[in-house]
Amino acid sequence: MKWRHRAWPAAPLALALLAATGCESTPDARPGPAAVPSTPVARVCAHPAAGPAKAPAGAVTVDPAVAGDLAAKTKSSPPHTTFWLRPGRHRLDPDRYAQVIPKEGDRYLGAPGAVLDGRKTNQYAFGGTARNVTIRYLTVRGFVAPHDEGVVNHDSADGWVIEHATIQNNSGAGLMAGAGQQVRASCLRGNGQYGMNAYKSGGRISGLVVEGNEIVGNNRDDWERRRPGCGCTAGVKFWAVDGADVRANWVHDNRGAGLWADTNNNDFRIEDNVLEDNDGAALIYETSYNAVIRNNTIRRNNWVEGRKAADRGDSFPFATVYLSESGGEPRIQARTDKIEIYRNVLEDNWSGITLWENADRFCNSPANTSSGDCTLLVKDTGRCARPAIATAPLYADCRWKTQRVDIHGNRFVLDESVVSCTVKCDRMAVLANYGTFPDWSPYQGERVAEAITRKQHNRWHDNVYVGPWKFVAHDPSRVLDSGQWQGTPYQQDAGSTFRAGGGG
Repeated sequence: MKWRHRAWPAAPLALALLAATGCESTPDARPGPAAVPSTPVARVCAHPAAGPAKAPAGAVTVDPAVAGDLAAKTKSSPPHTTFWLRPGRHRLDPDRYAQVIPKEGDRYLGAPGAVLDGRKTNQYAFGGTARNVTIRYLTVRGFVAPHDEGVVNHDSADGWVIEHATIQNNSGAGLMAGAGQQVRASCLRGNGQYGMNAYKSGGRISGLVVEGNEIVGNNRDDWERRRPGCGCTAGVKFWAVDGADVRANWVHDNRGAGLWADTNNNDFRIEDNVLEDNDGAALIYETSYNAVIRNNTIRRNNWVEGRKAADRGDSFPFATVYLSESGGEPRIQARTDKIEIYRNVLEDNWSGITLWENADRFCNSPANTSSGDCTLLVKDTGRCARPAIATAPLYADCRWKTQRVDIHGNRFVLDESVVSCTVKCDRMAVLANYGTFPDWSPYQGERVAEAITRKQHNRWHDNVYVGPWKFVAHDPSRVLDSGQWQGTPYQQDAGSTFRAGGGG
């Protein structure tokens, strides 16, 4: 893969966008030592921006009284046409595969009250491979995309811009993503599987921007229950994305995880978001590389899934920020060469941050759940086999490693009376399992547990802890108090402060 320099939006853009969309500040994100200022909330579902009340000059007007008018006029118009959808409920033809196929540079603007309704009949709203399509001020609802497929940008075309849109109450994913896609100030609400599924068949997605959106109530169809262990749900799921800015979003009340980056993602900035009240983890970063996670307000997450695990006696430290086989890798070009987690406030979640590595999960292992993918350091999966895998460089490069993780300047607050828990909701952890599988694995025994705990430069320091925190190191059986955590051999959280009791 050829790596290239990219230009990224400046951070002040997020605040300007939030101001323009009527966002409010959260009143209870308390600033203080190792904390961030109150984080704005993008309340775009309750307060959507209104589109143009009149057709812009040169625009093609679309009539809601004529079924299929939008698709027909798109087909008959040249590329780079602007379409203005009148107020009302727009419909496609009744065939389930009927959809709008834009041409390059087409723009779709919804008037106030313009809705494109799939009537639980059509599978897709906008598809095709045309680049640089724009959709603004339009509500898209009632489409029935199949599992793992999406309604808007169904074919993951590149360069699409989705702004001030409401994509809600659809099956599958409300939105797919292509390279260079920008999703801003939109409401992704109540979709059956994902609010957005950033996945492109057969390729990677580069330069994705997700900014100022409200992402709420997704995975309505509860796919993890229907297909246990599928790993196929979240408010937003990212697959093989090379460069993403996920900024100033309000991600809340999703069934399952809020944000989930899964399999060979790289170069993420996850900042200035409010992640709260998600049933699962606020953030999962899995078999991926190089990220900055900063200035987020993270609260009341993982109560449902964490409690469920505790009730069944599971000793694993399920956490609200979960790094699984993910770390910094200087050989992969990005804006950072580590995973840095700083200046976040985590308040009354089910546990804190867990750094995990599965000793049996590596390239070419039957235990690798990433659909046969290999690490970004090894292009030929077949090379990760005996005897070569037992020696350098493949011994290191065939494994996704949780390494170079720097956790500092955060505020961790836990009031067990708020979380309503008595056990296993108070953990911070760095650990691995005992390697056993397959029989030719060079990572058997405690090798990976020793590496992640003591040799891979994973470090907590200069944090503030309020509440009855415990710490897990090496494996689930080693539960430590703060003194043991700071002492030999772990020597974690130098410069951090600890205060018992709930509240801020």
